[in-house]
Amino acid sequence: MMKELVEVMARALVDRPDEVAVKEVDGEKTTVFELRVAASDLGKVIGKQGKTARAMRTILSAAGTKVGKRSVLEILE
Repeated sequence: MMKELVEVMARALVDRPDEVAVKEVDGEKTTVFELRVAASDLGKVIGKQGKTARAMRTILSAAGTKVGKRSVLEILE
């Protein structure tokens, strides 16, 4: 469910949604979501001064709290 949430948010922001890839790395208490997008879309996902990325992380954190697991979003180049 959380992986799909990250995918939906990222695909809504980018020009090339077919190049959005999310990898889920499970830990004991934390799940890391690695988001990859096309190089030309990187700025759109991060946003001005990182505001878009921060908003995505806040939404992911809130959803993670609901299921009782800490979630971290990493945006990879």
